[in-house]
Parts: sequence; C-alpha cells; structure tokens
Amino acid sequence: VLVSPIGALHPKRAVFSAERYDTWEEDGTPPHHYGSLYSTANTTLLWMLRIEPFTTFFLNANENQFDHPDRAFSGIARAWRNCQRDTADVKELIPEFYYLPEMFVNSSGFELGQREDGTPVSDIELPAWAKKPEDFVRINRMALESEFVSCQLHQWIDLIFGYKQRGPEAVRALNVFHFLSYEGSVTLDTITDSAQRQLMETQIQACGQTPSQLLIEPHPPRSSAMHLCFLPQSPLMFKDQMQQDVIMVLKFPSNSPVTHVAANTLPHLSVPAAVTVTCSRLFAVNRWHNTVGLRGAPGYSLEQAHHLPIEMDPLIANNSGVSKRQITDLVDQSIQINTHCFVVTADNRYILVCGFWDKSFRVYSTETGKLTQIVFGHWDVVTCLARSESYIGGDCYIVSGSRDATLLLWYWSGRHHIIGDNPNNSDYPAPRAVLTGHDHEVVCVSVCAELGLVISGAKEGPCLVHTITGDLLRALEGPELCLRPRLISVSSEGHCVICYERGRFCNFSINGKLLAQMEVNDSTRAILLSSDGQNLVTGGDNGVVEVWQACDFKQLYIYPGCDAGIRAPWTCLTTRGG
Repeated sequence: VLVSPIGALHPKRAVFSAERYDTWEEDGTPPHHYGSLYSTANTTLLWMLRIEPFTTFFLNANENQFDHPDRAFSGIARAWRNCQRDTADVKELIPEFYYLPEMFVNSSGFELGQREDGTPVSDIELPAWAKKPEDFVRINRMALESEFVSCQLHQWIDLIFGYKQRGPEAVRALNVFHFLSYEGSVTLDTITDSAQRQLMETQIQACGQTPSQLLIEPHPPRSSAMHLCFLPQSPLMFKDQMQQDVIMVLKFPSNSPVTHVAANTLPHLSVPAAVTVTCSRLFAVNRWHNTVGLRGAPGYSLEQAHHLPIEMDPLIANNSGVSKRQITDLVDQSIQINTHCFVVTADNRYILVCGFWDKSFRVYSTETGKLTQIVFGHWDVVTCLARSESYIGGDCYIVSGSRDATLLLWYWSGRHHIIGDNPNNSDYPAPRAVLTGHDHEVVCVSVCAELGLVISGAKEGPCLVHTITGDLLRALEGPELCLRPRLISVSSEGHCVICYERGRFCNFSINGKLLAQMEVNDSTRAILLSSDGQNLVTGGDNGVVEVWQACDFKQLYIYPGCDAGIRAPWTCLTTRGG
C-alpha cells in the first residue's frame, strides 16, 4: 500500500493521474499528477475542525462559515471513499489520528449543518470495530506500528522524503505535485510586482509544501522486529512461548521485605543493575548480565540456558560490606517506608531517599553508601519522590511531595550528580517549580518529562495534573468512592492509571477523561504501566503479579504466586530481552 501515493491507490485513479500527466498541455505550468499536496493547512483544519484553536482558524479562513455539510469531515468510512473516488482528494492522515481521540468529538456542540440526506453532522462516525474514539486511536496506532506497516515504511519514506519525490522516479511512481509545492521552485524575493507576489503566495499556501528531499537513493527496509516480541511493551510478551515461570529467586539475608526495585539494565551503563531497597533501608546493587539471552531471542544458545540474568550484590551475599549498603540516617517515626520513599538515578549510581525528620530528602552513593547531598525546600516531612525519564547525559526531573500539601520540581544533573545546576551551590539548590492545589498530605506522584506533566495524589481528594512549570491544568475526578489515591503510574503516551483505596482502579486520558475502571479484591501495593500505556502490571498482598490490558482492564496473564506480598514491580529493557 505504501508504495504509491494516496492519489494512486485506486487503479482507476492511478490511470486518470497518469493520463493527466501525459496529456498535460497548459502553458507555463509543468505537468503534474495532482494539483494540491497530500498535506496542506486547509486539510489539517478540515481534520481538526471540532477542537480549538483549529475551529477558529477554519472560520477565519472561510469567511466565518463552516464548510458545506456534505464536504465536511463527518465519518471515517466516508472520508476513505472520497479519497478513492474523488480525483481532487489526495489528503493523507495527520499525526493526530494516532494519538488525539478528542478530534473526533464535537464536544463544543458546533452547529455543523445537515447532509443532503438529512443526517446532522456532529461527532465523527467511527468504523464498526471502534466503539469509541479512544478505541479507534488505539487500534489505528497499533496498525501503524505493526510489523506489516514497519516492513513497508521505507517505501513511504522514498515517496515523501526520498528519491521518488522528484525527477523521473517521481513520474514513474505517479508522485508529481504542483510545481509550487516543491522547495526552491520559486524565489519570492525576485518578484517585484506586489500583486503577482501575493498571488504566488496564495497559490503556494493552497498547494501545500513538500518536505525537503533528504535522500536520493532508496531507503533500506527495516529489519524485522518479530524477535522483539518479548519486550515489555509488546502485547506478544504474553504468547505461549513467553509464559515462563519464575526463572530465578533472589533471597536477601535481611528479613526485611523489599519495598523498592529499580532495574536500569541498558548495556551502555557502566553498571547495569537491578537496585533493590528493603523496608529497613538496606539497598543492594544486583548486577544485570546483558549477555544472557532469552529463549527465542536472537543469539540465544543452549549454553546460555544455565546462566542467570542477575547476580546478587556480593556485599550483601557475602555479608562483607553491609555498612556500605545501609542507610542509617533517622527517618520520621510516623513515616511508613514504601516504594515512594526512594528513587534510583538512571545510571544506578545514586539513590534518593525521603521521609527524614528534618523535612529534607537525601542523596546517597550506591557505590560507597555515603551521603552526598541533603536537599531542603519543604515545610514538613517529605513523603514521596519520583523521577522522570532521563535525557542524554542522565539529566532528569525529580519531584518531591510533602505533608505540607505541596510538590517541588527539581533538576538532577547527570554530569555533576547533584540536585541543581550549580555544583558550587549544591548545599542550597532551588526547585524549578512549586506545585500547589492539594489540601492534604501528598502520598504519590509521577512525572513525565516527555509530556511535561506531573500527576500527583494526596491523602484525600482528586489527583492533580500540573505542568513542569508549575501550572495546574486539571483535576482527575474519579467515580464515587475513588477519593483516596495511593498509587499512580503514567506513560509517555498520555495514559494515567490510578489505584485508590480498597483496590479501585481508574484509567484516565491525560486530558482528564475517565476511560475505564475496575475493582480488585487484593490489597494492591504496586502498579506499573508499560511504556506504551497498553499493559498494566499489578501486585499486592496475595503475592501474585497480574497483567491487565489498560484500556479496559481485561486480565491478560497471572504469573505464579510467591510466598510474600508484592511491593514493587519493574520491567527492564535491554538489547536482548526484558
């Protein structure tokens, strides 16, 4: 499908476009297959008509009137039929089709008119396989990211950015557009006649602008990704071949339960490891071996079957260096140590701990166990910490929540290994932002640098969504009885799962819409959303790890139970397995 532009997908339209080019006789204008581009400002406004500010932009561009109802974007099937039949309709989808379900809903109640058959134009009519806009976007995106599309994506790159964009190859591919849409086709500065220049600018705006040509040779096809079926974000991870029992158990000498796990295992790290912390604040840096393959993965051999992917911290296993692994500073007696009290940096070299009586949180070296920084800023005890995904160099955001009902956003310098930008002022770092709005003690928080958002929950009341600059965007109002959030997990794709008291779960869109809810019997202590927001991992006092489909909380898999409760899950990603 991706080998041809949208205007040549249907055989009859392909013949029409080829004949148009071959018989072109208009003076002064080079021959072309299509008079307008696949992406223009007008087509974007047509797709995005139902949400602001695009509604206003559309009205400003069309004399304050909506388009004729029979021409308006009113249904997916109708739009597809039009681009198969109408020789002037060559518009392609825009990125919002794959992440913005709000564009399909006329939430503002605009009067868009009625079609000739009397049908009012309002919300977009979806295909039968999509019950709601969120389903359409989710399934549409799964199709876009499927192996079928990925293996052909190089052909689309050739058309849009590559060697089929211009010249003889573009002619053969039926991929020639109006000459004004191409970069460098005209130099406006050389046009001295103002009327002629304005006319030319209007034509260019109507035709659209072809991207810069980046390649003059065919783009190589992408290698198959089927061997990555075991990665955490893939729905294939729960196929039969991946439903393995527990492959190894780490039993620590301490009788204190493990309450926090952070697995940073990418091979470029100097110490790929799974860092664990117990309730007694004894941490372990358990080395991860990236050379160990998984069954069915590339490079897997029988010799590797007897190797284990993780090695217990020798200082803990040999009981020879426990002093380097024990955090001894006194915490506030009222603090219940849990997974929210700890954050491990992306390089596994430092661990941040909160809950101290002096209203600070502290930074410790995982190599020596020594205290490296004390950070003050709150007016009461710090109750929770969270770390964003890291930038190149290890920089990231740290968020601290407190009994003073506020959150502070800090910047972690991967270069200097401190909170703050200035190594000469590490004793008094300043927060990047102060986040307010809660009325009670903050108990859980999650931060996503890619979205630029912080989602937090207090002891009572709705969860709040802030920007990383400190602006309060909205409150995530759960249904009745969902008043006391305890756990939050957010993905960079805009999904937010909140676990409330008594096993109640809600899945919100980042725009605040409640997408799904469920109630479980287990006392849930840990949740983790996959990076793509599709799967949710939960664990609790019954010792069972369960995997759910996040969009509707359908249970996908139950791992064999263990003897103790689950307090902290983590998925890790390496070049060979997860």
